[in-house]
Amino acid sequence: MGAKESLPGDGPAPEMHHYYRKFMRECPSGQLSLHEFKKLLGLQGLDPQGDMYIKRVFDTFDLNQDGFIDFLEFIAAINLVIRGKIDQKLKWYFKLYDADGNGCIDKKELLSIFTAIQAINGHTNMSAEEFTNMVFQKIDVNNDGELTLEEFISGVESDEDLMELITKSFDLSNVLKVIQSGRRHSI
Repeated sequence: MGAKESLPGDGPAPEMHHYYRKFMRECPSGQLSLHEFKKLLGLQGLDPQGDMYIKRVFDTFDLNQDGFIDFLEFIAAINLVIRGKIDQKLKWYFKLYDADGNGCIDKKELLSIFTAIQAINGHTNMSAEEFTNMVFQKIDVNNDGELTLEEFISGVESDEDLMELITKSFDLSNVLKVIQSGRRHSI
């Protein structure tokens, strides 16, 4: 790529170059494996719950499911976290929770993901069980024990407290800070 080359209508080109340089420095092959992803974020040696969560995040970013995050997938992930509209983020969260990919989240899936997130983030003022029960109580409108994407998005968007809680709990900006700063062990 030439130094002045940028896409038409592409505002933050210097930012993309910054990420590209960082990505290629950390990952010269241009293909980030799960192992490298964990290493980059300083997240090796997690307990099984934390490991499972990081693998889910990795798989969700690995859009073509080839087992690697390439630069375009990496940028898509960064754009989502930094600039994504709330419904895009909620769709992403939903995909992250829907472990079996059946289009619904049940209590077990939400509980296991939230337990894993707590293992990484540490800070929270309610247990994983309390969180899961509260989410279902607030937004499982037909009480079938499962949340569809529509129920999830409309439920979270119509409840400010829940929106704030989900946004804070699943905030990936600390992951991005590590990537931006290039420090491997800052989490």
